[in-house]
Parts: sequence; C-alpha cells; structure tokens
Amino acid sequence: MTNFISQNAMIISGAILLIAYIFIASEKIQKSVVALIGASITLLLGLLPFSGFYDNTNHVYVKSVFDYIAWEVIFLLIGMMIIVHIASKSGVFKWLAIKLLSYTKGHPKMVLFVLAAFTAVASAFLDNVTTVVLMMPITFVIAKEFETDPIPFLITEVLASNIGGTATLIGDPPNIIIGARAGLSFMDFLRELTGIVVLIFLISVFVLIFLFRKGLKATPEKMSHVANLDNSKTITDKKLMIRSIITLALVILGFVTHDITHISAYVFAVAGASFLLLFEKPKEIYKDVEWLTIFFFVGLFIIIGGFEANGGISFLADKLIQLTQGSLTAATMFILWGSGLLSGVIDNIPYTATMAPLIAQVQHTMPYTGTGHHPLWWALSLGACLGGNLTIIGAAANVLVSETATSKGYPISFMRFMKYGALVTAISLTLSSLYLYFKYLHRF
Repeated sequence: MTNFISQNAMIISGAILLIAYIFIASEKIQKSVVALIGASITLLLGLLPFSGFYDNTNHVYVKSVFDYIAWEVIFLLIGMMIIVHIASKSGVFKWLAIKLLSYTKGHPKMVLFVLAAFTAVASAFLDNVTTVVLMMPITFVIAKEFETDPIPFLITEVLASNIGGTATLIGDPPNIIIGARAGLSFMDFLRELTGIVVLIFLISVFVLIFLFRKGLKATPEKMSHVANLDNSKTITDKKLMIRSIITLALVILGFVTHDITHISAYVFAVAGASFLLLFEKPKEIYKDVEWLTIFFFVGLFIIIGGFEANGGISFLADKLIQLTQGSLTAATMFILWGSGLLSGVIDNIPYTATMAPLIAQVQHTMPYTGTGHHPLWWALSLGACLGGNLTIIGAAANVLVSETATSKGYPISFMRFMKYGALVTAISLTLSSLYLYFKYLHRF
C-alpha cells in the first residue's frame, strides 16, 4: 500500500485537490470542512511529512506540512479581521458614508456614484464582505427615501467592491496569497495596480449609471431628504472611533513603509489588533473572527502543499509552457482571462492558492527583461479578483448581498446579476489586457 501511494503520489494528491474543488464549488458541504478533510487525507496518506528532514540521498531538505502553510497570510487575515470588527463597532464607517452623501445634493446618479466610490475605496483596505455589510443598511435607507428599487445600488456596490479590492495587498484574499508567494509588498500592489483599477472602476460605474438611468430619478423633496440624512447618532463610541482610526492608519502606514522597514505586513496587522484588544473583551471579539475562512485557508494550503511536494505543480507548469509555447504574451493573457472566467464560477481563493506556486515556477522560464515584478503575477491578481464579478457566486460579497436582498424582499436572480456582472468583467479584463500588454509585453 505504501509503495502504491509513493509511486502514484502526484496523481493521488491531484485527485484530492480536484475532489476538494468539486465539493467547494457544489457548496454541499461547508468549504472549511472540505478543506480540513482533504488536508487530513493528505497527511494520513503520508503525502506530506509532519516534520521536515534532510534527504541525504538527494541532498535536499524535505519541507514539513507547516512549511506549506503561508502563516503570513493567516496572521494578516486574523489581524485585519479584528481591527475592522472593532473599528466598525464605533459606527465610523457608516458615518463616513452618510457624510459623503451630504455632498451629492441627493441626486440619484451622484448618490450611486458616491456609494460605489466609497465601497471601492473601503474595499481596498477592508475585506469586501465587511465593506458590503457596512454599506447595505445605508443603501436600503436611501432606496426607501427615493422610493426606488435598491437592486441597482446593491449590484453597483458589490461590483465596485470587487474592483476596489483588487488595488491593494489586503483588499482581496487572492492578493494576500500572491503577495506572500511572490514577495510583493503593499506598495508594489499600490504602484502597479491602483492606476488601472481606478480606470476600470470609473468606466464600469459610468456604464452602470447609464444602464440604470431610468430608475435613478427623484423629486427635489426626496433629493433634499437624502442629502440631509441625520448623521448625529451614527458614532456610538467616540473614544473607540479615535482609537480605531489612529490604529488603522498606523497599520496602513506600516504597510506603506515596508520597503524601508522590511517588516512584513502581518506583523503590523497583528500588532494593531493586539493593541485594540487591550480595550475590549477578547472573547467577544474572537467570536466574530471568520474562523471558517481561517481554517479553510489552513486546510487548502496543506492540500495544495501535498500536490506541490509530489510534483503536481511542476507538471502543470510544464504543460502551461508547452501550451503557450514559451510566449510571455500568450502565458500572461492565458492566465488573465483564464483566471477571470474561472473565478466567476469557482472560489478564487483555492484557484489563486493553486496557481501561485505554478507561476512561481513558470516565471523563470519566460523571457522577461523588464524592470519591476513579473507580469504573470499581475495577470493572476487582476484575473482572480476582477473575475469575481462575473456571476453571483463569484465572490463571497456577491453571495452575501444576494442573500440579504432576498431576505428584504428584493431577490437578485442569477441571470439579472450576470447581465451586469459579465459586462463589467469583460470591460475589466479587456482594460487589464491592454494595460499588461503596453506596460510589459509589447517588446516581445
């Protein structure tokens, strides 16, 4: 039995990964449970050693299971979840959103744009799910005041959330995975992606405003009321607000200064979270950390580690090189569009976690003499993050908004969402293609 497993380790580990993908996509079993079962089978079959050791025969160090878990990803997620949860208790994010509305003069189209812009910017620094949770109550209030359908506002916000989250290291989990694997800092993402993400956002939102224009009308009285929504009681704890905002600002400053300090982002996130916990009841805060997501990551890293350790990633890398015939342009476009389309129908987290080690191998075989980081990483980031807009199941934020809207009596059908999501995704990937081509690929 042991010989059979060792001789077919790559096939067995690949089968575990594929079956895990199928169950994750089907949503029949909670995805963190699927990941942990797959990880357990990987370890029980000996596809990954529990402890690392030096192989004297091949003169290489054999990594342990713990070497394949990207702990910087885990701790960055936990730290930011704690910080954002504590900060949101003060009501500061809702206060900012309503404050921005006062500058729109209540014009429905301007309100839609401001809500989308706030969602996009917030999603660059908070996780997308947290952002849409903060925005939905405000959105329902505004739609009620306008006496209009809230769905155009909700769809625009969730699409903006996925676009905005693409811009930074911490905006979307795929970027955290990519940053850890490729050694990319917060500033690397900001320098490389912010410009194209802003362009994608502006064009996409203007297209959506045009498509929704018939429902974006209101009387002067309604406009005046929305522009003057009562914001006096939104902040529930001023001391907490001040403490949270200063801490969050310092953490982000830490991310920005990584190139100077060389301190990893997760260190700042955990330090900020630890400080804020001094003033809270930790048990209550820990309950609201998304532990299902954390355990999902841990299990997933182990499953993919088993596949990588047994040659699966190397095999796929060779196939990708053959398919693209060693062309950097072909490989970049293949990864961008493939990631975009696949992320619309499967969870972009396991997809990115699988692709990251593959790209780490492929990049060394591709002709690239430019400055900066390899374009394959940016293709993966743009494709995986922006592709989440394709369908209503493409990202966790999409699903959450859909379920909440349905519970409020405003169901968003799969096809209604896709009508707008597919168009925004096509715009996003087309602009990303042009950006990557003219910045990195036109010389090849």
